[in-house]
Amino acid sequence: TMNWRKITFVVAALIILLGGSAALSMLFVSMKPEPPRNPDNSIKRFVKTETVAYSDIVSPLAREGRMVSSNEVMLVAEASGKILNGQVPLRKGTSFKKGQLIASIYSDEVELAIKARKSHYLTTLSNLLPDIKMDFPDRYESYLQFFNSIEMDKTLPELPEIKNEQLKIFLSSRSVISEYYGIQQDEKRLERHQLYAPFNGTIAQVNFEVGAYVNAGGQIAKMIRTDELEVEVPVENGQSRWIKIGDKVQVYSRNKEIVKPGVVVRKSDFVDPSSQARSIFVKVNNSTGEELYTGEYKLVVFPGQVIQKSMEIPRNAVFNSNEVFTVVDGKLKKKVINVLKWNETTLIFNGLEEGEKIVAEPLINAKENSQVGILGEEIPTQKNRSEKQNNPNS
Repeated sequence: TMNWRKITFVVAALIILLGGSAALSMLFVSMKPEPPRNPDNSIKRFVKTETVAYSDIVSPLAREGRMVSSNEVMLVAEASGKILNGQVPLRKGTSFKKGQLIASIYSDEVELAIKARKSHYLTTLSNLLPDIKMDFPDRYESYLQFFNSIEMDKTLPELPEIKNEQLKIFLSSRSVISEYYGIQQDEKRLERHQLYAPFNGTIAQVNFEVGAYVNAGGQIAKMIRTDELEVEVPVENGQSRWIKIGDKVQVYSRNKEIVKPGVVVRKSDFVDPSSQARSIFVKVNNSTGEELYTGEYKLVVFPGQVIQKSMEIPRNAVFNSNEVFTVVDGKLKKKVINVLKWNETTLIFNGLEEGEKIVAEPLINAKENSQVGILGEEIPTQKNRSEKQNNPNS
């Protein structure tokens, strides 16, 4: 029992001693004064600046676009019948020249009907020629020549001019005039059976092949023009105002090995809701040099317009869309600029006074009124840094 009491006493004494020591240590630590801290602005950082000076800037704009045909038309049947061969195969990918016969619609019955009508017309004229010779002798030779020039396989010649009122009444009463224009109408219908190429191009799609029957209005094939192509270039709405119709541009291949001249021919008057861009159309002549193809992607460099009284700086020197740091009396000052044009790595602006020092690089954790030095005007050294740290009042 005595030993137990001694042990208990010793343990209690140790606990009290250790607790008191810990309390005294904490008290002494709390009473120790903190070392003075230098304020943030006592550490001078050095920044790259440019002096604001305005001039007239021509800023080109480069955007990627896709080649499209300047003409895409459907080859539509204007008559019903069986599709016959033309001068080129009616197959997808076939190239053709302007004026070539692409296909024709069976027209034998129409041709025979026109010949029969012409034959009847010749009979009518032959019966009238003696009366014309007697009653209108001064017009007989012209109508005899008109009669002799009518051929079955050719279109009607021009009807002689009718100035005599009595002759007009005579011919009208014998249906000479009405039958003449009726035959011309049939000849126009016959022309609709022949489908000719309106431009140089290629067949992009075929819906009816040779031998198939097509109704009037049927879409036989889709044709695209290949000698005159356009590049459709989506340009952000804010940037499109620097592009004008008639601007001369350069069209590059993706590897920039091939270049062709082009000209801006159209600007869409609407903005695509998904991309917020306007389509700019650049016309490119494909008749010379390296051949271009629809669907290819090309890089188009627009010349840009003259931006007066402006300056260009790196984009990453601007924060919050339109704010920059300037250096005033060795301290950073925030300023708001007027951004005129955004480029890929730079921007063009005005809004500051000429002669101001604008920071031309991004600053991390920079605060307004921080002390800074300007690179090129003051050289940072280790001695300057140590003196600054040892003399906080400097």
